[in-house]
Amino acid sequence: MMPALEYRQSTPRFLAARGASSTKLGGRMSGVLASNVAPLRLVHRAEPSLPSGEWARLRPLLSGICGSDVSLLTGRSSPYFGAVVSMPFVPGHEVVAETLDDLPGLPKGSRVVVDPVLSCAVRGGEPCRWCVAGQHSRCDRVTAGRVSAGLQTGYCTDTGGGWGRQMVAHAAQLHPVPDMLDDRRAVLVEPLACAVHSVRRAQVPEGAAVLIVGAGTVGLLTLLALRALTKAGPIYVVAKHAHQHARARELGATEVFQPSRAARAVRRACGGTLEQPMIGGDFLLGGADVAFECTGAGAGLDMALRLVRAGGTVLLSGMPSGGVDLTPVWFRELNLVGSYASSGRPAAEPAAAEQGAAEQGADEPAGGTFAEAMALAAEAPLDGYVDAVYPLSRWREALGHAAKAGQLGAVKVAFDPSRN
Repeated sequence: MMPALEYRQSTPRFLAARGASSTKLGGRMSGVLASNVAPLRLVHRAEPSLPSGEWARLRPLLSGICGSDVSLLTGRSSPYFGAVVSMPFVPGHEVVAETLDDLPGLPKGSRVVVDPVLSCAVRGGEPCRWCVAGQHSRCDRVTAGRVSAGLQTGYCTDTGGGWGRQMVAHAAQLHPVPDMLDDRRAVLVEPLACAVHSVRRAQVPEGAAVLIVGAGTVGLLTLLALRALTKAGPIYVVAKHAHQHARARELGATEVFQPSRAARAVRRACGGTLEQPMIGGDFLLGGADVAFECTGAGAGLDMALRLVRAGGTVLLSGMPSGGVDLTPVWFRELNLVGSYASSGRPAAEPAAAEQGAAEQGADEPAGGTFAEAMALAAEAPLDGYVDAVYPLSRWREALGHAAKAGQLGAVKVAFDPSRN
């Protein structure tokens, strides 16, 4: 038996958490996580078993708390995901761990980062067309195969997750961590791989004016990937808190705006006219070429849609929550692009996928997004990004800290499951 944080589906708790967190009052979400409404409990459960010899047991060293985790636990995530998870599950998909079993080319005791997507290669059987093309984040079979349903590790009852003392993962999910990369940088590799994938998906033109809405972990790592991997022009960041302003400038932001002045600031920087409807936020006729929505909040997406020029692109990096007026998509003929998890290769369209194994992108290394993310994590100024690490026993405090990370000057909060 092992200690783990376990999520159990409970419709009454889900609805109670959603109702309690629906207010805009600052401390309410962290209050939900500290109360008995949260559908999470610290339990002792059986260690997960190995589905086959291609799997290894892992001992998590650090496991990050993602914004999507907070959304799930406060009832703000979409019920859409209920069909592609299995209960009960141990959360935690941002994981740096030590292997407890030998695998080919990966001896016991290796330090690894986990790619959490549970694709066809992990589940066994014939690969779907997306996995054939190297696009495992689009896998059509996340409810099939030799492990229970789960879009990712951390949402699957059979695999366990990083918020437990032990979990299992398939060899295809594991990326060795170089010795020079410490655990606090290594735990940022998975969200950084997602940022790399987002930037690839957006296909940012050379010299384009880019807007990033949100400067938490997702927004800052997206900024890092944009500066490292594209020839974007000016990059403008919308950030609430002083420490986010400082970090965004350190990573190469051209200017950083408070949300309350974003519309006017983007008009001044990018041109256009500011329009003020009788109800709802201001919008531009003009604006940025590309926007990345990195908050997962309806207000963030609403802002991004209103501040992009006609024919521009809005990419959803944060997991969406809350209703949004999509009129700008129709009226300004915007391209609304989703970006989920990471992918080994640049995204292929269905026709390309059906050709079989697609050619590797000319501007992407053979190791794909995780190789790029590992290199960026080693080189970028990321010291202090993981500034709070908690044992599982202090889970309420940890989740409350993560829910208020911006206000408290934090970027990433993590668990160390080995600590008492």
